[in-house]
Amino acid sequence: MSKTKNKILDVSRALFNEFGYSQVTIRMIALKLEMSSGNLNYHFKKREEILEALYFEMVSVFDERIVALPKTELSLLQVKNDIEQSMNRMVVYKFIWTDLFNILRANDKIHTHFYKVHKNRLAGSLFLFNVLCSKAVMKPASFQKEYDVLAEQFINFGNTWIYTSELYHKIYTDTYIKNQVESMLGLLYPYLTQKGLEEFKRIVPNWFDD
Repeated sequence: MSKTKNKILDVSRALFNEFGYSQVTIRMIALKLEMSSGNLNYHFKKREEILEALYFEMVSVFDERIVALPKTELSLLQVKNDIEQSMNRMVVYKFIWTDLFNILRANDKIHTHFYKVHKNRLAGSLFLFNVLCSKAVMKPASFQKEYDVLAEQFINFGNTWIYTSELYHKIYTDTYIKNQVESMLGLLYPYLTQKGLEEFKRIVPNWFDD
């Protein structure tokens, strides 16, 4: 990708994050870049092409991570680190997550990819739970759909934490991200074995401070 295209994407992302995708026009982006709308249209014919480029730029890392999951050495610490990396990347593209419903409804290409990946994420979560069960970190499911439900909860938290954060906080400090990471990881807490609880206490010690 050319330097000009990368610059357009960087400026567009900053404007979308600040004002919201629906409030930013091609003209606003061009003015910020100090170029004509016609020059910008040479690189991206419409605003939706910028949106798609930013979306697929963001999810490329997520998609690679799902593919690599079977070869990853899994532990609660690895899960925690993975959540943290994902959340930090999501903040960089926060406009997508604060307006996800409208973006999915308006853009067929993103909609198709998002729901295809949703199925992969569910499968990836179940794979993770099975591995942690095999390592005696998580308990075996007590009923058939138990971990299916947990996988949905896990993914829903990941999809909506930024939207909720925008309602109340809007300041993504390292401490705030850390708290969100631990909250998401904490969804696994009721399902941990004694071994898993000991590992959890090592990597989230502040939950157990007197």
